[in-house]
Amino acid sequence: MNNSQVKKKVFLDHDGGVDDLLALLLVLSMEEVELIGVSVTPADCYAEYAAESSRKFIELMLAKPVPVAISKARGRNAFPEVWRAQPQIINAFPQLLNMKSLRSPLSELEASDFIIEKLLNSAEPVSYLLTGPCTTLVTALKKEPKIKEKISEIIWMAGAVHVHGNVRTYTHNGNAEWNVYWDAESAQWLIEQNLPLTIVPLDATNHVPVTFDFLKKMAAQNEFEVSQLASLCWAITVNTIPGYDYLYHMWDVLAVAYVTRADIFSSQQIELEIAQHLPNEGETYTQAGSGSWVNVVTDVEKDLFYDYLLKQSRKNFIRV
Repeated sequence: MNNSQVKKKVFLDHDGGVDDLLALLLVLSMEEVELIGVSVTPADCYAEYAAESSRKFIELMLAKPVPVAISKARGRNAFPEVWRAQPQIINAFPQLLNMKSLRSPLSELEASDFIIEKLLNSAEPVSYLLTGPCTTLVTALKKEPKIKEKISEIIWMAGAVHVHGNVRTYTHNGNAEWNVYWDAESAQWLIEQNLPLTIVPLDATNHVPVTFDFLKKMAAQNEFEVSQLASLCWAITVNTIPGYDYLYHMWDVLAVAYVTRADIFSSQQIELEIAQHLPNEGETYTQAGSGSWVNVVTDVEKDLFYDYLLKQSRKNFIRV
């Protein structure tokens, strides 16, 4: 990258799952972007653990600090506790375990207030990357509508439009995706705001499972420290979700890749509505004539995407 080029400013709003942290690692590897802040929503994680991992990833990858904030948001439908606890494993990795003095601060502001501060203080519009539920962003937008003017795009891993969802409960019909199901009311509000919103739903992420072929290729470049860390993160996803149910996919990693590699994605404008009640609460469905227009990613050039992940992982940690 030419040093004279202005980097795209990016804010990452995640919910602490292993794929969220891998998405953070990918963003940190992007020379074209400047990460201005990170917020953690306690959805697919226990936020304190995920914030710690986030700060440590930033310490390994960037020469300057990036603040991290924790959200107090609570969803109507909680993620399973066993899923929420798993990301703490990452803090036990050898690369992270003994890290104590971190330059990236944990903000004293609640995440919605932190988002408002970071966006209003940005000299140029920000690409807002959202890999968990949208509740914290919606809270910020309702508190301070002026931040709409500081958002150039929102890229959200969310929804299942023309494919089956990934919510499995006794009372649900299975047509919803978890990031939307966690707080379907906020999701519906967000799509109604006429924001520059792109969603990356299961329709697209289903094309990029975590395969052993990919893991072997990542392991083959183990001489790079980022590849080592990424390999460990990917490895613990193998038994996260029972294979008889559904495979682990590159949900959040695919979504954040869109910020720099939109050229390898296909998308279309679709009128969407989000169901608010059981048995399909959180379902993201087409509603011609009365829905909200949203840019929906439908596909990705899979081989180019996998190659991009491998290329971005051929890096070492910074030394300050």
